[in-house]
Amino acid sequence: MKSFRAAFSVSLSAAIFICAASPALAQTAPDEHQQHHPPDANTNSNSNSNSNASGGMTGGMSNGGTGNGMSGGMSEMMKQMGAPPKKELYPSLIELPPDLPPEKLDEIRKLADARVTEGNALISSGFAELEGANQRQDLAAMREASEEVRRGQILLESGLAAQKALAENQNPRDVSFRWIKQNMNLAPAVEGGRPHGFFGLSWFHYISMLTLAAFSVAMIWMYFRKMKRAGALVARLAGGADGDIPLPAVSMLASLPQSSNTEPVAVNLDIAPSKSNSWSGTLLVAKIFDETPKVKTFRLTNPAGGKLPFNYLPGQFVTVTVVPNGVPVKRSYTIASSPTTRDYCEITVKHEEHGTVSHYLNNQVHEGELLQLTGPSGKFTFTEQEADSVVLIAGGVGVTPLMSVVRFLTDRSWKGEIYFFFACWSEKDIIFREEIEYLQKRYPNLRVWIILEQPPEDSENAYLAGRITKEIIAERVPEISSRRVHICGPVPMIDAVKQMLDELEVPKENVRTEIFTANPPAPKAAPLAPEEAGNAAVARFARSKKTAVMPPDKTILEASEDVGVNIDYSCRVGTCGICKTQLLSGKVTMEIEEALTDEDKANNIILACQAKATEDVAVDA
Repeated sequence: MKSFRAAFSVSLSAAIFICAASPALAQTAPDEHQQHHPPDANTNSNSNSNSNASGGMTGGMSNGGTGNGMSGGMSEMMKQMGAPPKKELYPSLIELPPDLPPEKLDEIRKLADARVTEGNALISSGFAELEGANQRQDLAAMREASEEVRRGQILLESGLAAQKALAENQNPRDVSFRWIKQNMNLAPAVEGGRPHGFFGLSWFHYISMLTLAAFSVAMIWMYFRKMKRAGALVARLAGGADGDIPLPAVSMLASLPQSSNTEPVAVNLDIAPSKSNSWSGTLLVAKIFDETPKVKTFRLTNPAGGKLPFNYLPGQFVTVTVVPNGVPVKRSYTIASSPTTRDYCEITVKHEEHGTVSHYLNNQVHEGELLQLTGPSGKFTFTEQEADSVVLIAGGVGVTPLMSVVRFLTDRSWKGEIYFFFACWSEKDIIFREEIEYLQKRYPNLRVWIILEQPPEDSENAYLAGRITKEIIAERVPEISSRRVHICGPVPMIDAVKQMLDELEVPKENVRTEIFTANPPAPKAAPLAPEEAGNAAVARFARSKKTAVMPPDKTILEASEDVGVNIDYSCRVGTCGICKTQLLSGKVTMEIEEALTDEDKANNIILACQAKATEDVAVDA
């Protein structure tokens, strides 16, 4: 990038210099001419001014020395600029006789060629010095380099003029006299006419300026072209579309679960949430932490560096795709880190005995590898605006979305009360134990109770023994009926806690739940027995134009996999909502509908992982 900027700056500086210097080169003011050509000390001051000027130039330049006249003044000026004096051909041509012998013409031609060569060399070196001085921002050096370019241009023009005169069989003396008249402002370059071209510039100036302009345009085009290609490469590494890199925003409108009479809440955050499932790509496994003997945390970063290529809310999840045996398998995992940390996100995974993805992540994935992700998704979020206090109840690895909420609220120094209940089997199964204890000590508004079914006998920590009960909640949370409550964990625990809250008269619209369960492998249905074939329904996949036989215990998702129809999914237990599909005809039953909204149900949207056909059905897949 710096090289492009430097090239552009040099090109622009050179163009400005030529534009500014060209009129002065085409016609020199009398005062400036007198400064360059002081009067000859040996010339009578009362003599004719034209003879005085002509004699001064001839006497100085024709002898090639440093005497009086034009050559003396120019020679002294060049010495002051630190360059050896270079003679123009115009004054030397004045003394030539009208008829020149061939050997004299050859001598003039050699001198003209030498002036062209020297002029080109000075221009080239001047531009090189100008580029270096421009990069250093050395004004004195830039001025000196500009003078060198100007000297080279003068030599080049005089040499070209002599070459042209010889090529067109003109008398060199006539060329010299025209130059003297023009530079002494005695007469126009063309009698009765006007200076050549616009602003009195020559074709050499036009060509030089056009060349420099074309060079500048080419450099600018190459710069933007390279930046566009670099942006596309970064986007591909991050998994997004070319040039589609999400940027931070200052505010958002949260799509949160609301009661029927509540409007969405405007939430002021440092980042805006990404649209659900709006991003898909790869993240780098930068670090792996052992939380417990069976739980690991995977810290994920942008492979291209910098911020994450998506935004998320505390409590949302991502879908991870792995290929353990040549077949892609997907599972959802909550982002346990806080959205306030933009350089990475973390997922915390428990190694399930029969979990295909969890087994792969805990045993096969190492630091430095890439993971394929989609998301973020989910509405099980709390962003501090939904209520002035919150009760968080977690069971086992279900603590991950609630830990994201705790980290987010403490990072932002939220002033509301946080009541945090965490149920585990034993002390060694407490995920994030050290961090929870640290946050509890640091933030007085965070109140934590850890309940263990098998508490240690000699532990220094004050754990509650047994399981969470209605009495434990009521004693520790004043006015529980007015609180916002979030529950996450296994299905039996969630059902039990919901029953407790109902008995404590907590309104159902104040309770949010998310089920955490072991991800079972995709079941493979056995071939139908003859007596069962008559009870099977037929599933028609409208867009794919395929059909599948569905026994009573097979879901739409499983039937789609049998015939190669792609319905996106993640959790397979009815909580993430990624497998939402429209039912076109027929009837289905669903054991779990947690991910469906009232609007979804009104539009015949079903969860493919839960839907089982009670008659022939057609779905939009």
